[in-house]
Amino acid sequence: MVAPPMLSGLVRLIAFAAFCAALVAGPACADAIDDALSGFTTDKYDDTDKALQGLVATAAPNGLAVIEALAAGRLLFDPESKTVLYKDASGALKLAKTGEPAPAELAGKPLKTVRVNNRLRRAVDAAGGAFELRSPDAAKRAAAARAVFKTRESTALPAIDHALADEKDAAAKKALEQARAAIILGKADAPEAERAAAAATVASVADPDALAALRTLPADTPVSVKAAAEKGVAAIERWATVANVIQNLVYGMSLGSVLLLAAIGLAITFGVMGVINMAHGEMVMIGAYATFLTQSLIGAYLPALNSASLVIAIPVAFLVAGAVGALIERTVIRFLYGRPLETLLATWGVSLILQQAVRSVFGPSNRTVQTPEWLQGSIEILGVSLTWNRIAIILFALAVFFALQLLLRRTSLGLQVRAVTQNRRMAGSMGIRTPRVDAMTFGLGSGVAGIAGVALSQIDNVSPNLGQNYIIDSFLVVVFGGVGNLWGTLVGALSIGVANKLLEPFAGAVLGKIILLIAIILFIQKKPRGLFALKGRAVEA
Repeated sequence: MVAPPMLSGLVRLIAFAAFCAALVAGPACADAIDDALSGFTTDKYDDTDKALQGLVATAAPNGLAVIEALAAGRLLFDPESKTVLYKDASGALKLAKTGEPAPAELAGKPLKTVRVNNRLRRAVDAAGGAFELRSPDAAKRAAAARAVFKTRESTALPAIDHALADEKDAAAKKALEQARAAIILGKADAPEAERAAAAATVASVADPDALAALRTLPADTPVSVKAAAEKGVAAIERWATVANVIQNLVYGMSLGSVLLLAAIGLAITFGVMGVINMAHGEMVMIGAYATFLTQSLIGAYLPALNSASLVIAIPVAFLVAGAVGALIERTVIRFLYGRPLETLLATWGVSLILQQAVRSVFGPSNRTVQTPEWLQGSIEILGVSLTWNRIAIILFALAVFFALQLLLRRTSLGLQVRAVTQNRRMAGSMGIRTPRVDAMTFGLGSGVAGIAGVALSQIDNVSPNLGQNYIIDSFLVVVFGGVGNLWGTLVGALSIGVANKLLEPFAGAVLGKIILLIAIILFIQKKPRGLFALKGRAVEA
């Protein structure tokens, strides 16, 4: 197997660097650095390539800065004195050999830029990787070792062995051992037992590069080594199947958490008031726009709080969406209790009005809510990469769920809500002001939908149609879990989310949703009140 020019250059440079570090003494190495730098002054591509190799071979203290300057077009030379210089990131002119500021007489001269072509750019990348193998940063050394793992070039073995002898960091040492195993696995002159053991080490990496190393052995590879490689391939493929299932389960929980946030407010209003609120998705949309406005205002007037803008947006979105929901209940829905079809049509009209109002104010274009730094990036668990914002949404949805449970079980408002849910007339005869409970409940459900908008702003575009993407699934969750039952909403949301993600690999996204919808319809035919049926007004009706 012939390595690409960039990769071959990388391993050659690594080998030269290790040789220099072991054998070259101080004065001789200084002369070698001068000889290497002189190659940049001929304005010839071949000489520049040799200069790069010499620079790495001498382990020049300022070599990485010179290589970075060459890659950025900031490496210069004086044609008269043959002095090599570079400009740092701030534009200051420095001597390439020492990194010290350039003399004033050189700064005033007309300097030429060291030219590079595509071939040289690959050599520049290789040289940078060679320096990183002995970088003081353990993460960079590990990254360089992983690059060698991909090349599997035997000429890199001396440099890897030299680095392993001095490596103290556990993660970097493990990466170096894996890189060494990948090289040994493909070496025909290595002992057979050592190659078989190397196959197991390579298989432990369990990624596409490891599969490539195990599957591309020469035809004359001994039988025992081939058997070890085949065993490693089978183990990686088995784990890939398990990891794929785990990833789908986690993604399903993430989708279920989004559905839970979008549906939990609907479950409260639907269960207590019997209102089919088609404008519930717009409460989610209002919460997302409240988040956008909060972040924009903080960025403009209080930039020091940028990292906390998302947290600040949570109560803002709750209050804004809750106030809009209470206003809708007082002005529209209160006149339509007991007429579910009329409430469906009225709230559908309200949803269209709210969408158009947002388009008129913010425009039809999507708005982006920035993810704070503490929610960026990902974490790898059991070979599955999970983004922090998805993990945060799962935890946030559970926190909202248990907060609502506490509210309904431990407060006077919660007691009144449960009383009205079970028997509205009896609750009214006991002195509970049911109209006030209706308004408070509708405002609470709308506020929770606004909080859902805060979470959705991190994984979806903020647009006037945001709520429409989740309203149908929200109703499915509520009906499937049991109208008005929060535990049913939790189980329903997670079940639908996980089932959706598990069906997608086999049936596709569209067909998977259709199968899921048919399954829910058949389930409702068997259990019309959902998984967790409530006793109360709906049953009595």
